[in-house]
Amino acid sequence: MITDEMLTTYALPVLLTGLMLYMAFIVYRLGMDSRAGKWGMFVLFIGLMVGVLGFALKFVITYFMDFSLS
Repeated sequence: MITDEMLTTYALPVLLTGLMLYMAFIVYRLGMDSRAGKWGMFVLFIGLMVGVLGFALKFVITYFMDFSLS
């Protein structure tokens, strides 16, 4: 039986990672369709993917904090 805690612990990060990959694909297609150059693509990814970077860093920081406390 799947509990709410199990769903939150395991499925949420997996599904959010899939969503973030889809968002990266959308940003990439936006840059390609608008014919942004290298600099334009860089600005698009930095500007639109900062939240994704924060989400990923949260897991890294949490892992190292749990590792150092154990």
